[in-house]
Amino acid sequence: MSLILKGLILAGAGAAAVWVLRKDRPTRNAAFADDQPNQGHMDVRDAGPEAMRDPLQREWTEVDEDIDESFPASDPPGGY
Repeated sequence: MSLILKGLILAGAGAAAVWVLRKDRPTRNAAFADDQPNQGHMDVRDAGPEAMRDPLQREWTEVDEDIDESFPASDPPGGY
């Protein structure tokens, strides 16, 4: 079997594996709590631990709150 054919078979198998693994993923990307509204094109949730999908792993601090409230404004522009 030629090297090109082996590469095509391997690429097809990889694409099929990615499709199978991704098909059950939720369509929303942000970690929204169940009661958070879907804001259409925006994947930005409300600030605070009560709006988070996953439970807290440690105590929520004032610094955590400040950082959470500043998102996404704290991110650099996409063009840089």
